[in-house]
Amino acid sequence: MHVIVYFFFSLTGHLDSDHSFIPDACFIRAPAGVSQALHCDVVDALSCFMVTGSEELVSRVIQLRIQDGTHVDVAVKVMDMERRASYVCPVMTECIYGGQRGSFAEVKVYSLGLFAVVSCLKRENYTVPRKGFSLKLSMDSRICLNYLPGSFTAPVMAQLQPLEAVLLSAVKSRSEEYRAVVSTSPILYLTHPLCQPLRRALTITLPCAPKPKQKTRALEEMVQCYSQHMTTASKWDSASSIRSSTKEIHNEFLVLLGYRDQQWSSLEKIAVRNQQKGLVSFELTENFDRLLVVRLLSTLSPCHLVSLVQDLEEAVYCHTVVIVILKQNKDPHAMMVAVVLSKDLTWELSKLKAQGFSSTTGCSLEITMYEGDRLLLHFSGNISSEGKKQEIYFYISIKWIAFHSQRTNHLHVRLCVVDPFGNHSSSHYKGTAMFHKVSRGQLDWSCDGSCGCPGSVNMKLLGDPICKLPLTLPKVPQTHSLSDSLLLWISEQLSAEELSRLVVSLRLRRSSAQLVKLRAGNSLSGQALHLLLMWRRALPASPHQSNVNHLAHCLAKSGRPDLARELLNGNVITEPQGVSSGLWEYTQSIVSSVG
Repeated sequence: MHVIVYFFFSLTGHLDSDHSFIPDACFIRAPAGVSQALHCDVVDALSCFMVTGSEELVSRVIQLRIQDGTHVDVAVKVMDMERRASYVCPVMTECIYGGQRGSFAEVKVYSLGLFAVVSCLKRENYTVPRKGFSLKLSMDSRICLNYLPGSFTAPVMAQLQPLEAVLLSAVKSRSEEYRAVVSTSPILYLTHPLCQPLRRALTITLPCAPKPKQKTRALEEMVQCYSQHMTTASKWDSASSIRSSTKEIHNEFLVLLGYRDQQWSSLEKIAVRNQQKGLVSFELTENFDRLLVVRLLSTLSPCHLVSLVQDLEEAVYCHTVVIVILKQNKDPHAMMVAVVLSKDLTWELSKLKAQGFSSTTGCSLEITMYEGDRLLLHFSGNISSEGKKQEIYFYISIKWIAFHSQRTNHLHVRLCVVDPFGNHSSSHYKGTAMFHKVSRGQLDWSCDGSCGCPGSVNMKLLGDPICKLPLTLPKVPQTHSLSDSLLLWISEQLSAEELSRLVVSLRLRRSSAQLVKLRAGNSLSGQALHLLLMWRRALPASPHQSNVNHLAHCLAKSGRPDLARELLNGNVITEPQGVSSGLWEYTQSIVSSVG
């Protein structure tokens, strides 16, 4: 096998003709079969280990290694309107389409329905010959299935579900009963023919790591970094640690669990033996759908073992997420809801900020979600989303976002103000974003094939929200188009009864009207002007036309639609022409007193 590695490098870091640095690069050439098995990484962080003495690095650092086996595969899932599902193995291609380079799954379609690419546990199919054979799974070469001659002759399928140490730690933290658990093997799925029982014992080897020691871990790191320079003393120390860990293994218990007939059970009668390098093996004489080995520091009752494996299976598909609300830097009305995995929160926020979103305006506590769960979003307070408004009592227009762990979960919303005259005592409009979680099992598949939540949902059926995040929108100060002369002209057109109705329409307080009577005396136009100036002073920062429209609407409700039409058409006095100088001076004094 020959692998050719090409390095591009510069000894002086020279500039090209365009006065820009030439980027250094590297690549490999190898036969097709070899290149598929190799994995190439750029590991510049390890550059300090590549130079000694007077050496100076002039290229990138790359690492060539054999690709690890993967336990997941992709398939195109096809579902018809009767919800019958089938899977098609796609042809995977890497190409540029629409200016974007990416991976594409290509399939031939022979029927209509729903299509999507899904990742699933990788399947390994094989046939057991009569002479028997020993199979090491490509997903994890440590796992070995050894069939003796005469076991049976039939096709078999194997799948593997790894259980990471972080996952086990999270499950152990939920119950004191699990403290004795050291580690577990992956869950091995086996599909044997039901009509052909095992006639000879099947030997299965699985990885199930012993309890590590601090000393052993430190030595392992030393071996990885300085294996070329390891001294005789360190080799002896490593051998001593291996002997001590082997001694500790004898104090641990190994228990096998099997899944059959839709339930897990502890197979305590089957002996599980320790092998080298954290491997265990056992012999199986019956067919089981799933198998799992648990390493314990002390005995654990069968019911607790069954609960442990059930919790592990559930935790595999459970994700801890955070709901984040962000605003665009240039447009505070443009809001984005992001549902982010907790472990990726810092990385995702940095990417969103680079795309022009401000720092988070709201962030929830950690929430558990499963693949396909939905978050329903509705608003309360003085902020809502543009579009459909509230319909019937306790029925309200909502928005939703589906959670998928391997996809970007973003929802863009355009915010609007419900009442521009609300939140008088604040410099911002205020509202709340309410989130409800709907599990995949609660979603209905309607007769037209659509799946999900209708445009309007009975909020009483959703229960309490899992998250409430505050929202604000700024009030931008603007000059009012309702000039002093315009309000003076309107005040001169109103009768006492019309003024009373206008006070109610403008939602002015009764105490304000009483105060105006004390200040303006018996002058009806003076009272009207005082009230209009007080109303103008309390106006929110709304566009000019909306303030004019609001006043026109109130005038029409007060019995003066003629004044409302003239106000909207602009057929009113906007300058103090035709107004006596004495009256205008009196008006200015009122304006000064009102502020």
